[in-house]
Amino acid sequence: MSIKVLIADDHEVVRLGIKSLLADTDIVVVAEASDGEEALAAVRASEPDVVLLDVRMPQMDGLTALARMRMEFPKLKIVILSTYDNPTYVARAVALGANGYLLKGVSRNDLVAAIRKTASGEDAWTRDELRRVTGALATPRMSAEVEVPLTHRESEVLRQLAHGLTNKEIGQALNISYETVKEHVQHILRKIGVNDRTQAAVWAVRKNLV
Repeated sequence: MSIKVLIADDHEVVRLGIKSLLADTDIVVVAEASDGEEALAAVRASEPDVVLLDVRMPQMDGLTALARMRMEFPKLKIVILSTYDNPTYVARAVALGANGYLLKGVSRNDLVAAIRKTASGEDAWTRDELRRVTGALATPRMSAEVEVPLTHRESEVLRQLAHGLTNKEIGQALNISYETVKEHVQHILRKIGVNDRTQAAVWAVRKNLV
């Protein structure tokens, strides 16, 4: 029996490349999407077994789409396929219930194996990936149930941080200086009781801030 796959990526050349890699296998691409909103609609329409989901997409990014899909389709198998080897993205993907995280440089054999593995009910996470984010997923000193008095600007910075943006990118997005962003990040980490920005991103996910 064939495995039905949905590919969600905003670059057509990437979608075509993945389809080419999956040709002549038991994996059939039943739908494509170029952003998170399209991906959600395509899941409803095509009922895939596995979704390959890019992270950075317009309209709705892949991690937001992952959260929405996980709520609406709790048994759906979802694998993140990203250009970015970003521990914040990986930690958020784990926290949101992804079944794996692959880089776009993955070999054909590894891609096919990961899809088959998730379709069969197993996760495609590697030990190395999980080891990298174990600290971020540990219970923070400040429980997510506790209300933390973040300022409006700190909340804005935290949301951008949780989306994987660097301090420079956050500064550009919010039209503030790099040094100001750095200061806000330090205040955020101290207030919510975590050690680094990856832990802060996971905390933001658990608080439903992103």
